[in-house]
Amino acid sequence: MESEYRRLADTIRQKASSHPKPRYLVAIAGVPGSGKTTTAEAVVQQLNASPTVHAALLSMDGFHLSRAALDQLPNSTEAHVRRGAPWTFDVVRFVEFVGRLRAWADETPLAAPYSGKWTAQDVIRAPAFDHKVKDPVENGIAITPDVSIIIAEGNYLLLDEPGWRDLATMVDCRIFVDTDLQEARERTAKRHVRAGIEKTLEDGYRRVDSNDYLNGVSIRDKLLAPDMVVKSLTANSAV
Repeated sequence: MESEYRRLADTIRQKASSHPKPRYLVAIAGVPGSGKTTTAEAVVQQLNASPTVHAALLSMDGFHLSRAALDQLPNSTEAHVRRGAPWTFDVVRFVEFVGRLRAWADETPLAAPYSGKWTAQDVIRAPAFDHKVKDPVENGIAITPDVSIIIAEGNYLLLDEPGWRDLATMVDCRIFVDTDLQEARERTAKRHVRAGIEKTLEDGYRRVDSNDYLNGVSIRDKLLAPDMVVKSLTANSAV
């Protein structure tokens, strides 16, 4: 599998090297359980193994609506059950952030590795997601001016729905991690048990079928055309 990650990283590196702007933005999308997070993390690791590249990872999970925000929705009970569905994210804020990231990426000169002279204005920050508290954390991700490749990952980066579809126009390369929906269903159910979210595999499947699987079907049905499709690379995939 490492060779596959290396091959994908090499492809991205080659595309970035011929890109006319200072930084190259990549979106990696996939259904829940497809392995897109695992793939994105591995690709960033492979890219950073090169002395000529500094890559950063951006997850859309930081743009989840907080549990407190879900409580304020008219359908709050359903919102908590369906957390992770497109409408449980702050898509307006996410699109605004990616637009700002795109402008920053194009307008900020590529810097040498940190020399102790960067200011707050030189660094762009994004929220992260804390799985222990199950909520976003502000400024949990820092993208520094020496970063030349930015990998964004998330379920809905290639979703053809209002708001979401704007994201695909802001990146330079769109990658979809493809996997069989039933295989993704099994992986996600097992992950829920491993994470302690559900006690039994039966309960894990019940949770998946009421949320993750529905999201996966929607992602496949409303997929914007990617530039690249890669097969899921691991049997123990993350989100």
